[in-house]
Amino acid sequence: RALRMLLLPLLALAATWSHGQAQVLLKQREVSITRGNKTRASMDCIAEGVPAFQYAYIHWYRHVPNKAPEWILYIGDGAASYDGNSYRNKYSSSKKGTNVCTLTINDINSSDEGAYYCAYWHFHRTLGGHLVFCSGTELVVSGKVLHSLKFLKTTYVCLIEKFYPEVIRVKWTDDEKEVTDNVVKGDTWQSTKEDKYSIASWLTVPAENEEKNYYCKYEHEEEKASLNYQKFSQEK
Repeated sequence: RALRMLLLPLLALAATWSHGQAQVLLKQREVSITRGNKTRASMDCIAEGVPAFQYAYIHWYRHVPNKAPEWILYIGDGAASYDGNSYRNKYSSSKKGTNVCTLTINDINSSDEGAYYCAYWHFHRTLGGHLVFCSGTELVVSGKVLHSLKFLKTTYVCLIEKFYPEVIRVKWTDDEKEVTDNVVKGDTWQSTKEDKYSIASWLTVPAENEEKNYYCKYEHEEEKASLNYQKFSQEK
């Protein structure tokens, strides 16, 4: 089966997936939230087109520049599930109404700064599973607001799915050369029951480079003849 690659602009207004089925749309109301130490913050993820929302698994991730996004928890129709017990006191999640999922961050300190994203695995009848990300909310701890506003950045995600074996080479380029600064490559993971693998890579670029075009390219055993790429250019 041919590989598929998705480029996701994380600072877009929303993330969607459609292709013939009901459109999945995730939105977060707040662009950023500023809090002081020892306080608490909550952010909402509004889901549209997610079937049986109360039973659907909504995931939450945290992204810090120059590091791979970190999975925090997921919540279905009951209590939130964590990877071990490390985050049970720090994060909690709940659902309300027919389409709102809330993440709460407790006992905030400077190490909690970062961008928080909700996500949903959307399973298409012919295209398989796809991780749909939201636009994200930045948590800023008091005293760093001006710094955050002055150095605006944009993060792009390149998601490559359904490949085997798991060995793959991924790189980012602009119109002239390979881009290696502020690139994070995640580990491969198995996203389906077909022993197929997926991988994601993140590129963070400063606001002054918003006019540039960026390309995510990969090489894999299934695609020996050509180096596939998908171009993404920021919209004004």
